[in-house]
Amino acid sequence: MWTLGWVSLATDAATEAIYPLLPFFLTRVLGAGAISLGLIEGIAEAASSIFKIISGRLSDRWPRRQPIVLSGYALSSAARPFISLATMWPQVLALRLIDRVGKGIRSAPRDAMLAFWASERSRGLVYGFHRAMDHAGAIVGPLAATLFLVGYPGRYRALFALTAVPGAIAVFLLTRVPEGGGQVAAAPTGHVSRPERELPAELYRYLFVLTVFTLGNSTDAFLLLRLTDAGGSPQMMPVLWALLHIVKSGFSIAGGSLSDRVGRRRVIVLGWLVYSMVYAGFAMSTAYGTLVLWFLIYGLYFGLTEGVERALIADLAPPAARGSAFGAYNAVVGVGALLASVLFGALWEAFGTTVAFGTGASLALLASILLYVMAPSRAGV
Repeated sequence: MWTLGWVSLATDAATEAIYPLLPFFLTRVLGAGAISLGLIEGIAEAASSIFKIISGRLSDRWPRRQPIVLSGYALSSAARPFISLATMWPQVLALRLIDRVGKGIRSAPRDAMLAFWASERSRGLVYGFHRAMDHAGAIVGPLAATLFLVGYPGRYRALFALTAVPGAIAVFLLTRVPEGGGQVAAAPTGHVSRPERELPAELYRYLFVLTVFTLGNSTDAFLLLRLTDAGGSPQMMPVLWALLHIVKSGFSIAGGSLSDRVGRRRVIVLGWLVYSMVYAGFAMSTAYGTLVLWFLIYGLYFGLTEGVERALIADLAPPAARGSAFGAYNAVVGVGALLASVLFGALWEAFGTTVAFGTGASLALLASILLYVMAPSRAGV
């Protein structure tokens, strides 16, 4: 679990050194618009979701998960630095697509590996720890990017190329993960019965409610673009992105541990309500300082939901179908990101930021209500 945590830290350091600068790079350097930005992020996440389904199901049937996870990390690490050579936004789309396909290949089997190592009473803590390490990488990456740009102003392409270094470190570390964590649980005879591979109805009910929420959960690139427009410059974006992940990391372990004690559903609802409040704040606020405050509060939503949602999936899914369950979960999140990002971009260009952010806030509030009405009772245990 510690090794997978360090892998996530190194990978996110590479990814998040680029991400907070990408909206500015796309819209101001390459000439993309708000809809193009939504398409790039939405299509990339949707493709990632498709591969999460495929890799999740395959990892339930193959005797080893570690090679699948390794191939996903390697693909992302190889594609990411080539953004430095892009001259048109469709090239960035292609590279982001490859990067997110790599994420799609690795995510579901990696989460299933974590479930293999975690006890039922510590799942919230385990997934919270992993998300904390992930966010720690998202602190290191933007801060390193800021230091680089202070010394070499405007050298965005050189910075993007240097992300090959932490990507290579992540792949090397993953080769140290023991194979035992990748073995799929089976009966003593080696045969897994059909019911043990089927996903329960209560899991599907939760995924339906999650779909409602994700329709308002557009890419964070729009938050960064709003902050860039309000601040007048992208110079502080890596620092703000790092500060956001300090909040995320600080609350991830606490949120996961809290769900082990008071129940997953209560913690997830609290996180979704925070999300609704933040998007409402972005809809009504215009002052840069106020938007920065809302942006940092946004990190609390992640701390309360990311690890807890994964722990809930592990709770509800049979052990022999956890790869498929995490694939379905990630698919809902990714396809929702595509629809939400395209919708958000269209609303932004047609009606402005107030309507766009207000729509996201409303859907999050609706999902919070539905979670109590439709979610399985086990989500509240």
